[in-house]
This record gives sequence, structure tokens and C-alpha cells, in this order.
Amino acid sequence: MTPRTRPTPARRLLTALITILAMAAVVVVNRPMVVFATDRYHEFAINRPSYKQTFGHWSMLPVPAGFKVNAIHAALLKTGKVLIIAGSGNNREKFEAGTFRTIVWDPRTDRFTDVPTPTDVFCAGHTFLPDGKLLVAGGTKSYEVLAADIKHAAGVMKIKNESPDSGARTFPEGTRLRAANGRVYVTRADVRVPAATKMSHGAQTMVHAGEAEVWVDAAEPGDAPVVTQPAQYTIQGLSGDDTRNLYGIAEKITREKQEYGGDKTTYEFDPDTERYVRTGDLTEHRWYPTLATLAGGDVLAVSGLDEFGRILPGTNERYQVKEKKWVPTPGLRRAFPTYPALFLAGDERLFFSGSNGGYGSATEGRTPGLWDVRKNKFQPVHGLRDATMTETSASVLLPPAQDQRVMILGGGAVGDSPVSTARTAIADLDDPRPVYRDGPDLPHPTRYLNTVVLPDDTVFTSGGSSGYRGGPYRGRQRSDLLTAQIYDPRADAFRKAAAPVVGRNYHSEALLLPDGRVVTMGSDPIYDKSGKNPGTFEQRIEIYSPPYLFNGDRPVAPTGPSLIKRGDRASFATPDAARIRAARLVRPSAVTHGTDVDQRSIALGVKRAPGGLTVSVPAKRGLVPAGWYMLFLIDNKGTPSPARWVRIR
Repeated sequence: MTPRTRPTPARRLLTALITILAMAAVVVVNRPMVVFATDRYHEFAINRPSYKQTFGHWSMLPVPAGFKVNAIHAALLKTGKVLIIAGSGNNREKFEAGTFRTIVWDPRTDRFTDVPTPTDVFCAGHTFLPDGKLLVAGGTKSYEVLAADIKHAAGVMKIKNESPDSGARTFPEGTRLRAANGRVYVTRADVRVPAATKMSHGAQTMVHAGEAEVWVDAAEPGDAPVVTQPAQYTIQGLSGDDTRNLYGIAEKITREKQEYGGDKTTYEFDPDTERYVRTGDLTEHRWYPTLATLAGGDVLAVSGLDEFGRILPGTNERYQVKEKKWVPTPGLRRAFPTYPALFLAGDERLFFSGSNGGYGSATEGRTPGLWDVRKNKFQPVHGLRDATMTETSASVLLPPAQDQRVMILGGGAVGDSPVSTARTAIADLDDPRPVYRDGPDLPHPTRYLNTVVLPDDTVFTSGGSSGYRGGPYRGRQRSDLLTAQIYDPRADAFRKAAAPVVGRNYHSEALLLPDGRVVTMGSDPIYDKSGKNPGTFEQRIEIYSPPYLFNGDRPVAPTGPSLIKRGDRASFATPDAARIRAARLVRPSAVTHGTDVDQRSIALGVKRAPGGLTVSVPAKRGLVPAGWYMLFLIDNKGTPSPARWVRIR
């Protein structure tokens, strides 16, 4: 018998290389089959019960073709339905055509209905009122115009009226104003100029001119009519004293980019009739504002761009709920970037986390802190790592709300910078001198992250992108993140969740449903998957079922009163009382541009009673703002019941 010879190292290497090449050839030839097999295995893996129990599960919502809209805003109504607001949907053609969309989706039946939308509530502000209506304020009065598309120089003209005796004067659209050099500028809209006012200072009487602003465009195209210095203009067609008393003043008239202009119309959306109900106008036009609920039930409107696309310089206002009227708050001035994240704290101050929508000064108004809206005093909260990267970050009042801890997650640098951060940080508002302390990093640098408070005291986060609007980041053509994770405040750690199919970045939303699932929608990428062509708005809707929905039998929804006063107790019937360990009131979401200052989860006292449970509601109105909440019962496995809607007064 001939003995075997042991292959040399060189021979073994040659054999291995031949094997690898042969396998590669098989893969190339059978690539479609390999991909198919991989997809089938992935589908099998994510549908295993053990996988769902650990990571949860995603499903696609079948949306009828006629109801696929560009979801810009989303809110969970007290009826259990979801309000999805598109307005013009970031589409200039729809804006100019006056085609505005709002739809209502019922998660129980998957039925969609259209809602008449009277004005363009695209990029408005919103928050829930104590009676469950959704206050919607502002929106879009005009779309941006890029410099390359501007043929006629334009600017904001102040029309002055120095006559206190001839009353207010109205000038129609198309009124012409002439510069000293003879060039003519034309008004874009009607403008009403109030009369001047007389004021006495001792023995001296002074006249203060009335004024109003209006866009003007140069009558002739090109650069010749461009004006870069302040100048005065005469109004054509006037005679006599009017030629002296009425005139225009403009700081500049240029061919620079014109930003979006804000609207001032406001509505209360009624969940019962599913209709917008007109209320009083804002005192200022606002685009990208935040509406923050105050402890007494009124609402504060903060920040935004005015009708000419200028950031409002700390001019805030208050909605008086009983009078359905907006009033100025001259003693409550504070500047913020647009869509600032403002959370009502237990001591009734507003906490600005630093998160914002992006427009505004790169420095002014970006410091996080606690704002006492009764005294207009601001206590800065320092310690935030990557403090210059708070644009398009997410913020959330961690559950339970009694802990008074706010978390900021991710974010990007100012403007359209591709730079982003994985940083999270937590501020304890109960600390007399709160500071931000580092939390666990996200798996990737992320902006546009969606965050949703779950009834088991965890926070679900998903989507986002590393780059600006899903665009290039560190050599990648697209930077959408098909990832999700769940943050556990008790462990101060993230754990992996099942991955979504749809990428979400700018103009995306997520919110908790009464059955415990999470719905995600929207996304407005700047490029398509090639990274070269313009992106298209994502109209698919995806639903995440958390792991707690795969833990066996759930507690049934409790039955009992639908109205409870703060500080009171209420009894609810449930056959599962023996295994209930906690109860939570979860305030429904009203979310846009990553800003959701409504959602919060409040721990209730729980005692067993014959046939059910007695729950007690905290008394502090800063902790429990009046309104409608979802009442969840949580069992000893951490599994929540379906919610029962309860109104807190």
C-alpha cells in the first residue's frame, strides 16, 4: 500500500483558491437564485415567534391609491383615528393650484376618508386642547423661490402713513412705487396702512407714523433695479398732502433667494365631526412654529418664519382657549430656532431641549434651558456634548413623566451640513441646577430620528439618516438608516429592534396607536437611491408591533369612567386585576419635523379592588396637562392592555 503524501502549504493554498473561485462562479451564475433564497430565509427568520418576541415585527399598511399623500403632520385623535395632514405636501404645483389634503385613517378598520382642507397647513404648528380638539396654527402663505429662478429683483417695502387725520389707507395689489433714480417697483398684494398716531410728551405732541409691509417686485427684469442700501420711494398716483405723508421705505431689493412665507390662519380640528373649524388669526404669520401647551390649558405659539420668510425675533403669543382668540405677549419675549422642542415640566416651566427644525440664527436661542413663562426668566442647562448638532434631533420626556427626565437623541449641524451625531444626553429637571449628562450612543450618527413613548416605560426609536435629508454621508450615496432600537430608561441602554423596510428622514412621523402598535409614515429625501436625481416623497406607511405584543394573552382593556379629575381616584373593571402591576396614562402624539411635545406617559397609583382596580391620578397640572389620554394596564410580564380613552380635567 502506497503511503499518502501530506500536501505542502503551497498545494493547500492552491486547492483553496481553486475551491473559492469555483464557488464564486456558482454564485455569479446563480445570483438570482441566491438572492431569492436569501430573501426567503430572511422572511422566514423575521416571522418566527421567537424573533418577534425579542425584536418585534414590521408590516406594511395597504393604503388605497386615492389616499396616498405626502404625510407632513400626524396626530392621534381621541376617537382612536389618525389625522394625517399633507396640506400642499411640499409641492409647489399643488400649492399654486390650491390643492390641499388631509386624511383620516381608522386603524381598527383600515378605512381612509378625506377631510376638506381650507388653507395650506403645510408646516403649521399643532397641539391638543383640553377638550381633545387639535389646534392647528399657521402654515404656508408662499413657497420659497430660489435665486436662479428670480428674474425680477424683490424685497419687503414698508409703506408709511404720517397723517393722523386722514385715517387708514389701503393700496391694492399692483400699486407702483418709484425710486429716486426713476426705477419702478410693484406691490404683490393689497396692503392696509394704519393712520399715524399722536402722542403727547409733556407739552410736546409727536406723531408716530403708521406702517405696514408688503412684497414689491421690480417692474423690469435683471440686475439693474437691485438696491442694496436703505432708500425711500414715492407712491405713484397720489396728490396734495398725500405725496408727503405716504411713501415707501425698503432696506434692500435683490435677486436673493426668497424663503417660505408663513400664514396666520388657525383652526381647531374637531375629532367628532372630522372637520377644521376656523378660529381667530394669529397675531403674527408663522411657518415652522411650535405650539406648547401651558399648565392652565392655554397654548403658547413660539418661533417660526413670518410672511416674508424672516425668523421671528422672539415675538411669541398666547391662545386663550375659552375665548378661542390669540393675544400678543409682549412681556414674554424669547427667540428660538424654528420648531423648538418645548416640554411642560412639573413645576409649570417649559424646558427647551435644544432640538429644533433648523431655521434661525446659528447661535442665538439655541441654548437648552428651563423657561419660566410667568416671569420670562430662563435657566440655561449646560453640559450637552456636540452642542452645535441639535438641528433635526429628537427629544422625548422619558417615561414615567414623574421622573422629569428629558432625553435628546442625535441631530445634525446647522443648515444643510451632512455632519450628524450619535450622541444622546439626559437632563434631570428635578435637579435644582440641571445639566445634560451623556446617555448611550445611538448605533449610528442620526438625524430625523422618530421617537415614541411605549406604555411599558420604554422608548421606541427608528429611521432617520446620517446625512442631510438622506443624502450623501461619508462616501455613501444615500444615508437612510434601516434600523430601529428600544431605549430602556431603567437600564440606560438600547436594545436592537426589528429593522423597517422603508427609510425615513425629513418630513417623517411616528406615533403610538391605542392597540400598542407604532405607525411610521412620510419621508422627503433630497435624492433618489442613485444619489444623483431628485428624490420622491415616501408615501408608504409601515407599522411596528413591539415585542410585548407577542408575549401571550394580553390584559383586556379596562372599563370604567371616561372622565377623571386631577388628584382623584377612579375604579375600573378588569378580569385581569390579579396580574396587573402598573397603569399608565399616555398622552397622544401630535408630531411633525421630529417635534412632538405632546406625548408623555404618566404613572398612576394602582390598588386592587373587587372586580378590578382603583387608579389614582397625580394632582400637579404641570405633570398632567388637561386633555384626553390612553389608559393602559400593564401586567407582570410587561404586556400592556389595549387602551381605554379617558379625559383628565
